[in-house]
Amino acid sequence: MGGKIVTEVRNLKRGRYIIIDDEPCKVTDITISSPGKHGSAKARIEAVGIFDDKKRFIIKPTGDKIDSPIIDKRSGMITAMMGDRIQLMDMETYETFEVPTPDPEEVEGTLAESAEVEYLETLGRYKMVRVKKKKG
Repeated sequence: MGGKIVTEVRNLKRGRYIIIDDEPCKVTDITISSPGKHGSAKARIEAVGIFDDKKRFIIKPTGDKIDSPIIDKRSGMITAMMGDRIQLMDMETYETFEVPTPDPEEVEGTLAESAEVEYLETLGRYKMVRVKKKKG
């Protein structure tokens, strides 16, 4: 899944997702400057990359359109841990794929085989977000 849609800059808010330099990013701050005598208002958007955690800035007129990624938040299970890679299986489609092993600070919970996890999928890339707690 995980395509992209087009949205107007004026509709962006903190916490929404946009694409800057072909990288899906989460908007952390947006400042709109008042228009000049003969110009349109400009938006200064500050965002952080989902996959690389790099800070990015972009300035665009508020009437312009910007790409916004479609992000799927899904459940999976760790089937194998192979050093710097983890193999996950989607809990709905039973599809298996590999993701880079995240730093322990990036993921809530402890990583272990057969643990249920939550992950993001967009633009053909995956990122593990957290380990789900067992009930009971």
